[in-house]
Amino acid sequence: MNAPMFARPMTLHIADLGDPIERARIGAYVHEHAEGTPFHLPAWSVAVARGCGQKSHYLVAEGSNGQLVGVMPLTEVHSALFGRVLASAAFGVGGGILADNPKVVSALAQASWDMAHRLNCPSMEVRGGPLPGPEWTVDDTTYLGFARDLAADDEAELAAIPRKQRAEVRKSLANDLQISTGCHPDDVKAHYAVYAESVRNLGTPVFPPSLFAEVLKEFGKSADLVTVRHGGVAVASVLSLYWNGTVYPYWGGGTAAARPLRANDRMYFELMRRARTRGCTRFDFGRSKAGTGAAAFKKNWGFEPTPLTYFDRTMDGVAPRDANPLNPKYRMQVAVWSRLPLWLTNRVGPLIARGLG
Repeated sequence: MNAPMFARPMTLHIADLGDPIERARIGAYVHEHAEGTPFHLPAWSVAVARGCGQKSHYLVAEGSNGQLVGVMPLTEVHSALFGRVLASAAFGVGGGILADNPKVVSALAQASWDMAHRLNCPSMEVRGGPLPGPEWTVDDTTYLGFARDLAADDEAELAAIPRKQRAEVRKSLANDLQISTGCHPDDVKAHYAVYAESVRNLGTPVFPPSLFAEVLKEFGKSADLVTVRHGGVAVASVLSLYWNGTVYPYWGGGTAAARPLRANDRMYFELMRRARTRGCTRFDFGRSKAGTGAAAFKKNWGFEPTPLTYFDRTMDGVAPRDANPLNPKYRMQVAVWSRLPLWLTNRVGPLIARGLG
């Protein structure tokens, strides 16, 4: 039978993420899509917008009968240092276009680029998904992703870790360390203190505490904190997302005291244990830049790297936005920042990091 003569064509609009029905509808689409990630969820866009004072523009495509056929989370990011960018998904390691077919991909890509013009954003960044179009630059060499299946139990998990790292984990299990999980106020405060010190030591500014608070609020029971203490003092902590059977340790770090205690090793092993109790079967260790110590650390745990593909596009005559602190041109700033007192980096850092995107 032929399609109805007056079937409604595909339409695009900006979703109202304040509407719980719209949010649920988008969430269901993302959940069912093979390429969906937590960074495509409305919860992520809302948390980022509120937590960093940026503006969300969640683009959706509907088919002829009103059903969703594609989505693209977009955040308009402003920074006095790094300029303006429309990002998908801002502050995430994944994102990009989710669509039912190439026609929808093209429509969403063009609509997002038109939006960038209207918003006076000279650059766009798309982290993952299909190629938006031939005008976009492809980067598949800078970042690596690390993910693998979880083992059935603790002993099987230890056996899955290469020998040298397995020895470090066993030593961490023998140390006098206390583990707490959940989102209690004490854990939230401890996590931020540990994470802020960790990124300061790496020479990068810390995100606003409101970003962590909003992510925990928006994801609810699908997010938590694992914190490692020694003598009652927090030395390592990680904020993780749980989604579609995968745990995503996202914002984690340790203090200077964590290394001799092997607290980071204990933290990730405990997270693997906790993820199994929550029904997760996969562990996504996130991204790291190729050739870095962070990438080597994840490979030591038995995670094989997979290149991540990102896309960017800039208006004519505009240089690509570069907010990557690992760029050699920022070497001096990174070195200076890592030596600043924590009280100062904790006050100034969020003002910078909220615009990194």
